[in-house]
Amino acid sequence: MISLLHTPDGVRDVYGEELTEKVAISSLILGTINLYGYERIDTPAFEYFDVFSKDIGTIPSKDLYKFFDKEGNTLVLRPDFTPSVARCAAKYFSDEKLPLRFCYKGNTFINTSELQGKLKETTQIGFELINDSSIYADAEALRIVIESLLKTGLTEFQVSIGESNYFKGLCEEANLDEDTEMTLRDFITSKNYYAAREYLKGLNFDSAFLDRLEAISKVFLPTGELKKLSNDVTNERSKKAIERLIAIRNLLSKDGYDRYISFDLTMLSKYHYYTGIIFTAYTYGVGNAIVKGGRYDNLIEKFGKEAPAVGCVFMIDEIQTAIRRQGVEIKDSKTDKTVITYTEDTYEEAVAKADALRKEGKAAVLIRNAN
Repeated sequence: MISLLHTPDGVRDVYGEELTEKVAISSLILGTINLYGYERIDTPAFEYFDVFSKDIGTIPSKDLYKFFDKEGNTLVLRPDFTPSVARCAAKYFSDEKLPLRFCYKGNTFINTSELQGKLKETTQIGFELINDSSIYADAEALRIVIESLLKTGLTEFQVSIGESNYFKGLCEEANLDEDTEMTLRDFITSKNYYAAREYLKGLNFDSAFLDRLEAISKVFLPTGELKKLSNDVTNERSKKAIERLIAIRNLLSKDGYDRYISFDLTMLSKYHYYTGIIFTAYTYGVGNAIVKGGRYDNLIEKFGKEAPAVGCVFMIDEIQTAIRRQGVEIKDSKTDKTVITYTEDTYEEAVAKADALRKEGKAAVLIRNAN
């Protein structure tokens, strides 16, 4: 028999000091995003199944929480905010040509059993910059990530940046069919480069192509090596991908933010809607990414509006864990409370004292003295 005191696997209660810290972290990140002119948007916690279908390119159907409404339509709890925001942009801003900036906060739900102890309900804060395909939009997204993490007090983190077009360009150059590309993608995503090379060897690919593919396995590429790689590739799509990374790095270096970034051409997201840069941020104390994002220039078109876009999400639970393990003090996370005891005779006097403190913005707690 299930105990009514327990929560299901993958969800948990948050309260007290931990919740106060979580709210403070969220406020710091949202405040930074708002400084760039992003406006809040709220989307439903559940949507029609097709919003997150395989055709859209989000997580596998087996990992969705699915249920039915009274009319028999299949609904899902949102596993990801981006398709929902894309739907909103297509519905309410179909004719807008100027850049759109949205930000949001809420919980997502993924019914995965891959890792024991991994949360199935997570809190995320994110933003989307729509109608801008430029490197300046990419740089703005990365700048917000860096400044938001610094605002929380984290200083030891790295934003790893990839470019999906480099890999796609190599696949086009080699005329890989879809099945071969997906198999190769799985090998590279799991960083099994030896298996990737042996797999292509078995398909009789020439050594020059294998060498270019092997360059993907060099996780941290300095700018000089990126330039060399750009000169070595023989297809235009891959070359432009690397040149874009170099241009973004140059923009961030003007603020001194290039020390927080590195390049990883192995980065191929499980979300297939990404079409350009992909990035994740990591810090010590947690094994999972604390930020995930990238460019998705074709996603909104699925909902009827042609619009390039870039965005990301902050994994608030992971960020809070990292902050705690690193011993970082979170600004505004502790509220000093004045405790005022009272008896039946002193109640009105105690209330007056508490009200005076509250008008000054200070917390006051009334506790009845039973003695």
